[in-house]
Amino acid sequence: MSGDGMLGWPGIVRLGLVQSALGGIVMLATSILNRIMVVEYALFAAVPAGLIAWHFVVQLSRPRWGYGSDVGGRRTTWIIGGMGVLCMGGLLAANATLMMREMPLWAAVMAFVGYTMIGAGVAAAGTSLLALLATQTAPARRPAAAALTWIMMVAGIVVTAAVSGSFLDPFTPQRLANVAGTVPLAAFLLTLLAVWGVEKPRAVPAADKAPPPPFREAAAEVWQDAQARRFAIFVFLSMLAYSTQDMILEPFAGLVFNFTPGASTKLSSVQHMGVLLGMILVGVGGRAFTRRGGAGLKRWVMLGCLGSALALTGLGLGALAGPGWPLKANVFLLGFGNGVFAVSAIAAMMDLAGMGTPGREGMRMGIWGAAQAVAFGAGGLLGAVGVDMGRQLLGSTPEAFLLVFSAEALMFLGAAMLARRIDMAGNAEARKEELAYG
Repeated sequence: MSGDGMLGWPGIVRLGLVQSALGGIVMLATSILNRIMVVEYALFAAVPAGLIAWHFVVQLSRPRWGYGSDVGGRRTTWIIGGMGVLCMGGLLAANATLMMREMPLWAAVMAFVGYTMIGAGVAAAGTSLLALLATQTAPARRPAAAALTWIMMVAGIVVTAAVSGSFLDPFTPQRLANVAGTVPLAAFLLTLLAVWGVEKPRAVPAADKAPPPPFREAAAEVWQDAQARRFAIFVFLSMLAYSTQDMILEPFAGLVFNFTPGASTKLSSVQHMGVLLGMILVGVGGRAFTRRGGAGLKRWVMLGCLGSALALTGLGLGALAGPGWPLKANVFLLGFGNGVFAVSAIAAMMDLAGMGTPGREGMRMGIWGAAQAVAFGAGGLLGAVGVDMGRQLLGSTPEAFLLVFSAEALMFLGAAMLARRIDMAGNAEARKEELAYG
């Protein structure tokens, strides 16, 4: 802790390690097991896709977990509990994958339960972690803290993928069992070490020692807050635009630009380099936001949305132009805009979580996290279905991609307009008036 009782940089880094652990387990479930089910075990691609979509549906429970961390004492207890459920879910899902050939019915039941636990674990641990960061990180450090924790989550995914991949080749069921047992155990132990002693006990004023309201009443109270409601809609729309290109970018490079599988994979790495640079820019420039108040942060949120919309418009034009288009530069710009948007939006989320009625930070994070989960679950599917339908109706692959990328750009423009209406400066009198009249 720093002298003001807020998290110092070592504490923020330690919570970032929890994000790394969380990202590693999710990567195991959504990437490694996905590939093994489809390639090694020759299952329909719809099987892992449906399980992954279900884990996003389960994350609609985020408000309930956020409420629990608000009224249930220490948030680190909920982080540890959520990570425990997540790790057990990852282990169960891996064992279900190993049973797919010999006992398909039991394996399907186990996989359903495993991915349910994965969704619940991500919701409980992730929501409580963000609420803890929001309440115990000084405003001047929030943009940098958001950037650092998300960069560490990406690092956790990369490291887990690299290490797991080296131990899985050549593939055998025993190798998968070893990886599936080691990764969750390592993630859980890392979480225990990371959160040990990092949370400061919450001081509750005498006036606030009344029994907490029921869940429905607390949720309704947050939803009646116009700023919280607008931000939830902003999160849904912007994250829907953010995730819609996930499933179509590499096929786009192959179908329109004749990229090989290796070249399209490298293109994805170019995009992630742009995301990383955008995140770093927001983290380094964080103190400039706080000097200008919430209005400065709002400008960066809008800039990220507008930059992403511009890059998606470029991809749409590139679909018509074909191989002569500077695709790599365009994709890098898309990643950069996404990185700026994502981290500045998370920093805004931390700021807004502390506005309004005290003790509702977890509930607010939960509602916004549920909006994000719905958007992520629907985005990839909408992008793929949109391209398929566009190719059938228009009879043209380039025009189908133009249609989908244009729709994404419009969603980001709409998100920028919504962000403009959200009060990120936290004017106290305006907030009281809005809370009174909804």
